[in-house]
Amino acid sequence: MELKAKLYLVDEEGNKFMGIGVLWLLEQVEQQNSLRKAASALGISYSKAFAMVQHLEKGLGVPVLNRRKGGASREGATLTEFAVQFLALYRQFNKQAKGSLSSPFSLFKKELGLLLEEYDEHGGEV
Repeated sequence: MELKAKLYLVDEEGNKFMGIGVLWLLEQVEQQNSLRKAASALGISYSKAFAMVQHLEKGLGVPVLNRRKGGASREGATLTEFAVQFLALYRQFNKQAKGSLSSPFSLFKKELGLLLEEYDEHGGEV
């Protein structure tokens, strides 16, 4: 048995605007220099990726992408300096938060093991 935890940042209304999917998207934008290429690399539509970025920017109140228009490809995006620092901070927070779950989870597994020893596979006490 192992523990899987998902962390999200939510706005005042409880709407998610930051989680692992947005992190992956921004990491791909950083590599691809394009929101469209980042979306394609993740197997999501451009409109979904665009909406994810819009929700993040609305939730934070700060732009996360420098968008470039024009040129032959008419596409391009890079992370703002804020976004680069935000991603580093979010990664650190995510790692620390999930790491802090290991001690309570170990205790839970131990106590669950003791509880399971008291019961057989049919739910009856041993």
